[in-house]
Amino acid sequence: MPELPEVETVVRSLSGILPGCRILSAEFTSRFVTPGDRAALRARLANQTIRAIRRHGKFIVLELDTGVLVVHLGMTGKLLFDAPRGAHAYGILHLDRGVLIYDDPRQFGRIEWALDLPTRVARLGPDPLLVSFADFRRELKRRRSALKPLLLNQRFLRGLGNIYADEALHRARIHPKAIASRLSQERAFRLYGSIVDTLRLAIEHRGSSISDYVDAAGEPGSFQLLHRVYGKAGQPCPECGTPIRRILVAQRGTHYCPRCQRA
Repeated sequence: MPELPEVETVVRSLSGILPGCRILSAEFTSRFVTPGDRAALRARLANQTIRAIRRHGKFIVLELDTGVLVVHLGMTGKLLFDAPRGAHAYGILHLDRGVLIYDDPRQFGRIEWALDLPTRVARLGPDPLLVSFADFRRELKRRRSALKPLLLNQRFLRGLGNIYADEALHRARIHPKAIASRLSQERAFRLYGSIVDTLRLAIEHRGSSISDYVDAAGEPGSFQLLHRVYGKAGQPCPECGTPIRRILVAQRGTHYCPRCQRA
């Protein structure tokens, strides 16, 4: 699933294109991606101007004359500009300057309009690139759960997923099963910094293209070439050479170094 760096890359690749574009017409053909009254959605979007595009966690938000169009890429979704229309193009916005296509083979993504951010989206936790250390530390002290599932909890921080949780924990040299509330001030600060550094570096490299992810121009990212532990089970840790292990934590595949990240 595209995570914060991938979604941020898509938004940046469209930020110089979409603002100011007018939606001439729209097509929606999946009851999974656009549940509900698709004819009403098409009518609502016609002749609206896209005022801005931004990211909210893993969501792409198009600000319109009236309301917002919120896009979640799910597992295999792509938001492409002026690309060929493929067999899985389940959402198409015909603009006065080009075409915006939502392509999603597995149809796990979602496109929805609302006057403002839907409640479930608005209630997500703070952005990890914007939250202060004081707020991050305070929330850690309140949580008795293991760190890995906590970092995946979008009500704690919005935008992190499996890849960047594993990578940040390794950079911080903290075991994924460590209890959040028991972290010392120093370890909490190390984790905070590693999350920010990992995400910024991943954005710089335009995200991780492991399976389906590409930006709006159809270009892959390259951060997968810099992964330290994610998907590296059995390979040597880049810090100490110990083989990386893969375990299940809260039913999620988790990669870590047993030497650098001791329990």
